[in-house]
Amino acid sequence: MSDLLDWIAEAPAGAKLPSTRALVTRYNASPVTVQKAIRTLTSRGLIESRPGVGTFVRAVRMARPLDYGWQTAALRAPQSRLPSSTTTMRSTPHGGVALHAGYPDRELLPERLIRSALARAARSDAALTRSPVPGLPELQSWFAGELAGATPVGITPPTASDVIVLPGSQSGLSSTFRALVTTGQPLLMESPTYWGAILAAAQAGVHVFPVPTGPTGPDPDEVARAFEESGARAFYAQPNYANPTGAQWSADTTRRILDIVQAHGAFLIEDDWANDFGITSTSVPVATQDDAGHVVYIRSLTKSVSPAIRIAAVVARGPARERILADRGAAAMYVSGVLQAAALDIVTQPGWQTHLRGLRQQLRARRDLLIDSVTEHAPLADLTAVPPGGLNLWLRLPDTADLDQLVRECERENVLIAPGTEWFPAEPSGPFIRLNYSGANPGAFPDAARVIGRALERAT
Repeated sequence: MSDLLDWIAEAPAGAKLPSTRALVTRYNASPVTVQKAIRTLTSRGLIESRPGVGTFVRAVRMARPLDYGWQTAALRAPQSRLPSSTTTMRSTPHGGVALHAGYPDRELLPERLIRSALARAARSDAALTRSPVPGLPELQSWFAGELAGATPVGITPPTASDVIVLPGSQSGLSSTFRALVTTGQPLLMESPTYWGAILAAAQAGVHVFPVPTGPTGPDPDEVARAFEESGARAFYAQPNYANPTGAQWSADTTRRILDIVQAHGAFLIEDDWANDFGITSTSVPVATQDDAGHVVYIRSLTKSVSPAIRIAAVVARGPARERILADRGAAAMYVSGVLQAAALDIVTQPGWQTHLRGLRQQLRARRDLLIDSVTEHAPLADLTAVPPGGLNLWLRLPDTADLDQLVRECERENVLIAPGTEWFPAEPSGPFIRLNYSGANPGAFPDAARVIGRALERAT
């Protein structure tokens, strides 16, 4: 039907095509051939059908620049500049080694449990009904029961009514900062710390006071000094397998910092994101040591269950819980019942604990392989400490290292790494990179370490 195409190319926009019968006669073609040609031309956007009227040559839309300048005046200056993306959320090119990622590879997830749970949830009433604002009662009970099981005698454990189910921990951080700290007020925060918490603090408009932290957590004396100087009434921290350092607080550090928080009449916002990722130790939540409502505990299942099942919970007591619940209701009303039902199904299956035991061994093997690879092939990168859990290695680079150049050169060779600058709420204390050992293709760790080593030599 090239003749028909030539006719359309020469016809003015809006010209009506002859009828199918006329086209069959004109081009000596079968009706099937004509109809096929019309469908092809329609799919190319050259003609358009108007029901009851006919088929017409479509007007060619000329490309022109669009002017959104008026929005500058309407939007005004932002209260804070929020990044549109982070290195850890970038897609990995085909064949690339994703040492920058923040989520475990699918082979580390309980895939069989996930698929079965989603199928059952889809057939349940949760697929057709609205869940309560605080969450499904059974899932609230599971979160409370997990904490209660680790709470020592003499301390009253939380109950299901203290739990608020969240659509992922990120939204919980934002709500907690808004509800407990409020705009313009100070918030203590470990430095370095989770980039998402830094983002949530900026979004909530709170004023962050960084507290330096190391391989075993922050110095309690520094925490006390920060409370006194800032007047803060809240401290955000990751006591177990901190992102990015992998640090875990000792029992003594936990006790001293909790005493400081209580003495200042403040909150400890505990982010237990890696509860399921212990390798050589077990996560011991600070919340198990407190029954006076000082610890607001956030527990996530997203990374250990599936990134497609964004479920977490915040455990808070007293008026603090009511304020957080009010913020969550205003922000999202309620969490998908299907996702809640699926998450509850997974973590209550006998196979869940079996999966976690196997996951511990897999993470240990991956961590040790990446450590050995970096030690051998990138000796200029200094491992700050061997993490007892979590998903990441935190590496200090020479002071003369050009971090941007290092990241670019590694990416050119299909190795993606995360620059450490994103984990500091203020100026970085030096050049660092974070490497995730839970991504795909751990067999490529040695080759990736060679790329990092060569690029680091050139960038130093």
